[in-house]
Amino acid sequence: MSALKPLKKAVLPVAGLGTRFLPATKALAKEMLPVVDRPLIQYAIDEARAAGIEQFCLITGRGKTSIVEHFDVAYELERTLEERGKAKELAELRAQQIEPGALVTVRQQVPMGLGHAIWCARAFIGDDPFAILLPDDLMLCETSCTAQLAEAYRETGGNVVAIEEVPRERVNRYGVLDIAEDKGRLVSVKGLVEKPPVEKAPSNLTVIGRYVLMPEVIGHLAKMERGAGGEVQLTDGMAKLIGQQPFHGLRYQGRRFDCGDKAGWLEAQIAFALERPDMAPAVRDFLKKYT
Repeated sequence: MSALKPLKKAVLPVAGLGTRFLPATKALAKEMLPVVDRPLIQYAIDEARAAGIEQFCLITGRGKTSIVEHFDVAYELERTLEERGKAKELAELRAQQIEPGALVTVRQQVPMGLGHAIWCARAFIGDDPFAILLPDDLMLCETSCTAQLAEAYRETGGNVVAIEEVPRERVNRYGVLDIAEDKGRLVSVKGLVEKPPVEKAPSNLTVIGRYVLMPEVIGHLAKMERGAGGEVQLTDGMAKLIGQQPFHGLRYQGRRFDCGDKAGWLEAQIAFALERPDMAPAVRDFLKKYT
């Protein structure tokens, strides 16, 4: 077997309309919704960087330019902060900047599903393994969730998806694993089903919005086969890799917040604020009034 390629690329699909957050998302990309004081997209990029990712591809749609602007250099703002002696804020801004040329964007002109979005990044992916991060899934982990996946990729030499157990009655919302062997932290996979009816689901282990995939998945997505909801499903493309390449699910350590959902997003605000020494006391104090 040839040497394992290092994992250096990440694809972030950010073309969704954010209809569940209207009217907030009428003129604002949902990925720019803040949790405490950073937008969701920032958390995803930081998590990927903590895993050694160096190149990023944002799959965008119309009206999403603010996401790209966020990672650009804001000269006027930096100069103003400098003049006002706000060194801490300036350092924070500069730490967020991405190396020139390390962030590219492609447009998904039609909303044909996650599989189609990933296919749009095919030129960026080339022949390299790549991570996928869905910014709606906000991860609170001691070790970056993507770093945990990168470690599992190096260990298994193939495709790895982050998984979690959900109550049986909710499996029809997710991609569900058909398990070959449960090894505890890692689960070897023999099949994947997108949004199965509850009674037909092969398990209650579901895929969340973090993946490390081999470039061969693009060849399967290129066929544009429509799956659940009439969309090109990433799950269907991944399922075709099973048996051809190693494929594992990883029980990651940490917590996931579904920030595509209002209640999940509000819970994330509280959880992330409580992680911050500068805010935790004030938040604990005001929470008493509401419980």
